[in-house]
Amino acid sequence: MTHPESDSRRAPVLYRNGSVYSAADPFATAMLVDGDTVAWVGSEQAASSIVDSSMDVIDLQGALVAPGFVDSHVHLTETGIALASLQLGTVRSARELLDAVAAAPGEGPVLGHGWDETTWVDATLPEAAELERAARGRQVYLARVDVHSALVSGSLASAAGLAALEGYDGGARVSRDAHSAARRATRKLPEEVLRRHQERALSEAAANGYVAVAEMGAPHIGGEADLRVAAAWNGTHAAGPGAYPEVLPYWGELATSEEHARELAAQFGGTVHGLAGDLNIDGSIGSRTAALRDGYSDAPGERGSLYLTVEEAAAHLAACSLAGLQGGFHVIGDAGLDAALTALDLAAAEVGEQRIRAAGHRFEHVEMIDAGAVQKLAHYAVTVSAQPAFDAVWGGPGGLYGKRLGERSRGMNPFATLYSAGVPVCFGSDSPVTPLRPWSSVRACLEHHTDTERISARAAFLGHTRAGWRAARYRNPMAGQLVPGAPASFAVWEVEELMVQVADGRVQSWSTDPRARTPLLPALDTGTDPVCLQTVRDGAELFASPVLRA
Repeated sequence: MTHPESDSRRAPVLYRNGSVYSAADPFATAMLVDGDTVAWVGSEQAASSIVDSSMDVIDLQGALVAPGFVDSHVHLTETGIALASLQLGTVRSARELLDAVAAAPGEGPVLGHGWDETTWVDATLPEAAELERAARGRQVYLARVDVHSALVSGSLASAAGLAALEGYDGGARVSRDAHSAARRATRKLPEEVLRRHQERALSEAAANGYVAVAEMGAPHIGGEADLRVAAAWNGTHAAGPGAYPEVLPYWGELATSEEHARELAAQFGGTVHGLAGDLNIDGSIGSRTAALRDGYSDAPGERGSLYLTVEEAAAHLAACSLAGLQGGFHVIGDAGLDAALTALDLAAAEVGEQRIRAAGHRFEHVEMIDAGAVQKLAHYAVTVSAQPAFDAVWGGPGGLYGKRLGERSRGMNPFATLYSAGVPVCFGSDSPVTPLRPWSSVRACLEHHTDTERISARAAFLGHTRAGWRAARYRNPMAGQLVPGAPASFAVWEVEELMVQVADGRVQSWSTDPRARTPLLPALDTGTDPVCLQTVRDGAELFASPVLRA
């Protein structure tokens, strides 16, 4: 499929001889796309009756067509940089990390991502001087896997002016303000370089079945210029209309009044979906900067940090509500969530509960949450934008969460509890923190380390697709489904087996019965993820494997 200049020049495309995940027909094997819209879904027999020479026909050969994924929390520039820099997720010691720095090719700063000292045999970190020697004088910035702290060389610390900032003690590891300053110092890039990094990330997303990504910009991450570049991908580019996943931009800057909220949104030409995302109330568990009620189990004297006061957070939510904008925060620790929920109460007392609910506010991550907090989120209709892969990587016995939090880790990321209470939930990767691998994220929901918090594949799939559009208050209410009249935004998957997968085996035994009329999804217990064969957004092809038309 090419990228012609207008839908009127694009031949209708008939997909047949496969499986179509559609609420309109759970047994559909074919789908017709006309321009940017799903025109029809139905059976193979019906497809034979409507096919004609004007159509581009694709034989699916048993492949699955399903709504395209929406990643509800990404950082495009950071993802592109991480893909092109040192991959440190497999290093298991300071020595291996220093060897990787010494072997880094090129000139300029040595950039890396993904180290996690909790997986090392010896968790001792290298000294700043050791980084300097390994890099032979080049500046060094190596982001921890959660991107809330990093290792930096002395030359970078000096150039970025870290000495007077909170989070810098003269060593290699930096956090809080010092970390933000160190990262910004290595991200002062020309627009064309920003575009190159973002294009790499968007191409990676398209190759993995994503049709949209929510970009979480903020002053401390990439700045205004970075978010403007990200928002511009929704326009027409050299590769043609719709050549990349749609970008749903958010800006994480504190608003102090309704007028101020409108001004912050207006600086991006009305493209931002809200003043939310990575407006940090606290930090991360891995870097011990998430705000906790009680100390970290492996560092009892530390409780993390609150980056905003309750009053600041409340003023922000009130301002956004009055302006009709989504507001929200990055919040992970239980004390951080306490602050966010108190802020909701204060904002509601100021502007009224109805305005708070109508604004559709969203909180990112929300990993440590008790029953009372769940009910309050439901009451205020706040969407939780969560990352299932966090549980897969760090949850469970012996995982990072257990080391940092002890028994408290068992109650983290309570997806089933949130769903049962009616809290809107959408899912993402927080890339580059975890990879852009949507089926692995769906599997993480099925295999949650706490049995009672597992959800069905269907619920997880909807959280990764339709719920992502809804969380962004997208203009087309039909986005995220394959029914006649809906946007033609989908992915084609090579699958080993299709089935219904739920957390309760008793339900699974009957829900696979055709009488249940439940659309089927790929079996995720095979050890491998489905392979993306094609990704299409609004009828325009973003990615295609040669296998599709072989």
